[in-house]
Amino acid sequence: MAFSFYGGIHPRGRKELAREQKITPFPPPQEVVIPMSQHIGAPCKPLVSKGDHVDLGQRIGDGQGLCVPVHASVSGTVKAVEPRPHSNGTTVLSVVIENDLQETLSPEVRPRTTLEGLTPEALIDLIRQAGIVGMGGATFPTHVKLSSGVGKVDTIIVNASECEPYITADERLFREEPHRVLKGLEILMRILGQKEAVIGMEDNKPETARAVQEALPGHPGIRLQLLKARYPQGAEKQLIQAVTGRQVPPGGLPAAVGCAVFNTATCAAVCDAVWDGMPLVKRVVTVSGDIAMEPRNLLVPIGTPFSDMVDAVGFRENPYKVLSGGPMMGVAQFDLSVPVTKGTNAVTILGSKNRYLSEHPHCIRCGKCVSVCPMHLMPLYLYSAERRSDLEELKRRNVLDCVECGSCAYTCPGCLPLVHSIRTAKQKLRDAAPPKPAPEPAKK
Repeated sequence: MAFSFYGGIHPRGRKELAREQKITPFPPPQEVVIPMSQHIGAPCKPLVSKGDHVDLGQRIGDGQGLCVPVHASVSGTVKAVEPRPHSNGTTVLSVVIENDLQETLSPEVRPRTTLEGLTPEALIDLIRQAGIVGMGGATFPTHVKLSSGVGKVDTIIVNASECEPYITADERLFREEPHRVLKGLEILMRILGQKEAVIGMEDNKPETARAVQEALPGHPGIRLQLLKARYPQGAEKQLIQAVTGRQVPPGGLPAAVGCAVFNTATCAAVCDAVWDGMPLVKRVVTVSGDIAMEPRNLLVPIGTPFSDMVDAVGFRENPYKVLSGGPMMGVAQFDLSVPVTKGTNAVTILGSKNRYLSEHPHCIRCGKCVSVCPMHLMPLYLYSAERRSDLEELKRRNVLDCVECGSCAYTCPGCLPLVHSIRTAKQKLRDAAPPKPAPEPAKK
């Protein structure tokens, strides 16, 4: 049974631009830039130095705590270890590799023919060693989600909604390689001790739904649930409510209601890691937009610069914005030398007709932002509190529950920069938080 969630909008999908474009391997660039931070948590420390030779799939960065390793996406020579621009708007310590175009595979990559004898703990470790994170954009380390969900989860959901306009990367992946995704899902089911799982997919993907249904007989216990298309259906808490009817409490995690959600591409990466021994070094990226000349779905090595993909697709006019992600939640880029990371599912090229900025934004008290907020927040009051730097009011109104889906800004007739203001508010709260105490030295 399908349920629903509060709020949401129906933006024009524009998925027809890339939907029928098959996934095509993108030629590895002459140089890749591998950021040491591609996940939520502590950044990696480089394990290589300038002048070192690296192989495809070799671990080149790792760390302690909430951290996953990063790997070389090409073989070649380390050209530099230095700060480089990142798609999140900052500079991040990165390993720059000059590609030798040989694609020499690392001896660390070891395929297996059976999973017999592998415990859930061993499988979780394999997933960590492969550097797998949530590939829908959240980039939360998958091994941590699995470890914290053991014994607490009774429902596993695959997030195949892909509700944001233009993006078709997961749709094409599930349509072209359903068994690869399902084999990865079966590994996740095995780890969490579940015999059933649900694929949540919006009903605007009929060809993909048909491909999945045809593949399901070979994967017992997994079912497809079609959901009425509405943005932001792909947000984790909204998808849980749409599939199960359960509501994650404010500030809570999916495990609080017995659920674990995994992205389509994440499932495929788990399959690659466990069966093929291949770490996360490539991903599918949709390169599209209203001025893109040849929108495409590209299989891209991690570390590929945005500029290479934008040039390959072409554009009809000088872009107004190039986004990492889609038009609702994507981040505008200031430098197209930024590299593809594990969380990059799309590069969206937008023309000048998307210039919606107002020199004098003004609230007209219409309440539309409140009516569309899927998290039951009041964006107007969050905006006002941020302008006053009223941190107590921001906390009282649960600003941290905002998923930054952009529904409020999309529907605001006064052109208020609501999402930008909320992101600023969250940063103000982080800056005002007392520093965490340093860990005590180990006793001798």
